[in-house]
Order: sequence, then structure tokens, then C-alpha cells
Amino acid sequence: MAVGELFWDIVPYMTLAIFVVGTWWRYRYDKFGWTTRSSQLYEHRLLRIGSPLFHFGILVVIVGHVIGLVIPQSWTDAIGMSEHVYHVQALVLGAIAGVATLAGALILVYRRRTRGPVFTATTWNDKLMYAVLLAAIMAGLATTLLGSGVVGEESNYRETVSPWFRSIWILQPRGDLMAQASLAFHIHVAIALILFALWPFTRLVHAFSAPVAYLFRPYIVYRSRDEARTGELLGSRPQRRGW
Repeated sequence: MAVGELFWDIVPYMTLAIFVVGTWWRYRYDKFGWTTRSSQLYEHRLLRIGSPLFHFGILVVIVGHVIGLVIPQSWTDAIGMSEHVYHVQALVLGAIAGVATLAGALILVYRRRTRGPVFTATTWNDKLMYAVLLAAIMAGLATTLLGSGVVGEESNYRETVSPWFRSIWILQPRGDLMAQASLAFHIHVAIALILFALWPFTRLVHAFSAPVAYLFRPYIVYRSRDEARTGELLGSRPQRRGW
């Protein structure tokens, strides 16, 4: 077995182990650090632009990756979607989502670098995380353009990368398939593995604490501060003069 095939057979499981155990450890022993360490109080104008761009863009990117990696090509062929149509829609949606995600991330990085209080609150851990995250986004955009044939020769990753990805989860790794993919996909996947290995030890863990329950919580009843315990209005009583 070639070294490349061995790499794609073993390293994904190592990354998965670090991701799972690291996340468990972080939640078990660092619950107070399980936060984004929000810097909204320091600066909010750029945050209101960059954060929605990044988060909405990355959600579409994740959905696109799930469709491309999990759904076999035979399924799209069965519904009559040709390979050309699939690549066109993947290129258009992937490019839009990728550009939005990259723009949002760059705005957030610019904000952290140019706003004094925000920069002071930025750790070396944050800087490493942003560097790997930006590298993964840019590599993803590059593979979108290269794989679709816009730049260079078109390659069908659903015959190499996608089957390899699915083989990892059924414990029958096919590193030979991943080894056949182009260099652009090798770089993109390698950076993604590094990102997931770093994930549990950075602020990215807040992705597992999305306030989904907020949508289903009961209404909060607010009472006027002018209401006394007896239900009478304090406004009808003599008011004591304050400052």
C-alpha cells in the first residue's frame, strides 16, 4: 500500500478521535471557557456586517458539502440530473456561499486587527484558528473552480472524494480513491482535517451551543415596574423624590 493511501486511511480516524475526545474533555473540564468570548461590547458596526455574512455563508457551505459528500452520484442520476447540471448548480451556489463566507471572515479578521480593544482580547489560539479557517475557505473556493472546469480540467470528485468520505464512516476506508483525486482536493481535505483537530480547543466549540431551544421556549411575561405587589399602581401614590 502506498504512503498516500495509508495516510488517507489512518489520519481521518486520528482526527476524528481528537475531535470527539477533545470536545468531551473541553465540555467536561472547561465549561466556563465554552464560549465565543464575544467582543460585541468593544465594536459592533463591523461585527453586524461580517458575522451574518460568515455564518449564513458557512451554513450554505455545510449543506453543500453534505449533499456532495453524502449523497451518491447514482441518486442524482436516478432523478434525471445530469453531471453537467449538477456541476453548474454546485459551482453557482458554492461560489456565492464561499465568497460570502470568505468576505465575512476577512471582515472579522480586519476588525480584530484594526480595533484596539478587540485586538487586545485576541489570543494566539484565535489567530491560529482564523489562519486555518481562512486557508480552508480559500482552498474550498479553489477546488470549486478547479473541479467544475472553470479553471483547468473538470474533475468529478463524486467518484473519488465522496466515496472515500463515506467509506470512513462505515469503517472500510478507501484511501486509494482519495489518492486518485487532484492535488487541490488533497490540500483542501488536509486543511479541513487540521481544522477539525483544532476545533475542540478553540472558540469554534460554540457551534455546538447554538440556541435552538430559544425557538421553542415559553413566552416571558414582563410586568411594569409601576405595579405594586397588590396590583395597585404606584403612580397613584405620592412619589418620593430621588436624585
